Amino acid sequence: MTTLDLIAWLMFITAGFSYINHRFLKFPTSIGVMAIALVFSLMLIALAELKWIPGLEDSARALLESIDFNQLVLHGILGALLFAASLHINLEDLAKEKWTITLLASVGVVLSTTLVAGLMYFVLGWLGIGMPFIYCLLFGALISPTDPIAVLGILKNVGAPKALETKIAGESLFNDGVAVVIFIVLLDIATSHHEPSALSITLLFLKEAGGGALFGLAAGYGAYLLLRTVDDYKVEVLITLALVFASYAAADAMHISAPIAAVVAGLLIGNHGRKLAMSGKTTEHVDMFWELVDEILNGILFVLLGFELLIVTFNLSSFKAGLIAIPVVLLARFIGVSLPIGLMKFKREFSPNAIKVLTWGGLRGGISVALALSLPASPERELILMMTYVVVVFSILVQGLTIGKLVQRGLEN
Repeated sequence: MTTLDLIAWLMFITAGFSYINHRFLKFPTSIGVMAIALVFSLMLIALAELKWIPGLEDSARALLESIDFNQLVLHGILGALLFAASLHINLEDLAKEKWTITLLASVGVVLSTTLVAGLMYFVLGWLGIGMPFIYCLLFGALISPTDPIAVLGILKNVGAPKALETKIAGESLFNDGVAVVIFIVLLDIATSHHEPSALSITLLFLKEAGGGALFGLAAGYGAYLLLRTVDDYKVEVLITLALVFASYAAADAMHISAPIAAVVAGLLIGNHGRKLAMSGKTTEHVDMFWELVDEILNGILFVLLGFELLIVTFNLSSFKAGLIAIPVVLLARFIGVSLPIGLMKFKREFSPNAIKVLTWGGLRGGISVALALSLPASPERELILMMTYVVVVFSILVQGLTIGKLVQRGLEN
């Protein structure tokens, strides 16, 4: 199958599932298309078991296996998704929540990673599976980044406070980059034959995170200077498009954090670029373009997440581990949110249900699955992939569909 055929099928399926969701289910688009894809995957598996349509499941699996999900997400669409999200974050709102977001995206992620690792190490031992602690840490790192896409739309619909939206959006933008850097550091430890020192780990982290931020700032400023010299929305949209993909590819090549670079560039263009380098007409077209790109890419991503069920190796003990991982991840998230907010309560007030909403609204998404798929082939990889997939599906379908009621109940009290 050619690349064009693959894109055609993905667009056709995504459009069809989006229509079915909009017409009948009325779920948020991302959640709806994933739910339909999951049901469709289960139907394919059932038809294969019944042997009613021979070869159908094999054809679907072959199609999915031809897609490098890790490459597609981490080295493809993630930059565009992060840029599109950060483009609409107001720096003044972000500045008001800067310390809370910083603590959540750093201390919160580290806490979540270590707590999930420690608890799952004992859980897996109790189940008789067993997994080296370094791989438990890898699972903790890849399951810690949150995906705000579905949640933010729901929060807007129920009239959640702006400060809460900013916390969730800001944290998720930066914890993606931080968690990916932690994962890369841990993977280097797991796969290298030498024992890295604390200094080398610190330097690697600073190079990835700090280098990504500085490069994103430089690339965003370069695009900003170009935007100031023209007043043609078609050219300016192309400049933002080039900024996203060229800077992401360059950051990847330099082995610095491309996700953090995309976030910083998006914040710069979305604020200084919007105010000082774009006309009203250009701003409108840039916003509409990136909203559409965001919707299309998220639709494709969540459809693929649903279809990943076809290529996950099912094992009863791994599935049990995944089910137990759900409350473990939620508990780690609760502690990872409670401690930073508890520290910040001395400086500012929070809404009574902030911890509940941030905990339950911390959905896991495509980044977690992509990181799991990036692990080298091993028994640990298959176990981690199954656990990750179970947690992500529960997170999106259960937490995603109930977070609105939780926020609404909090607003009514």
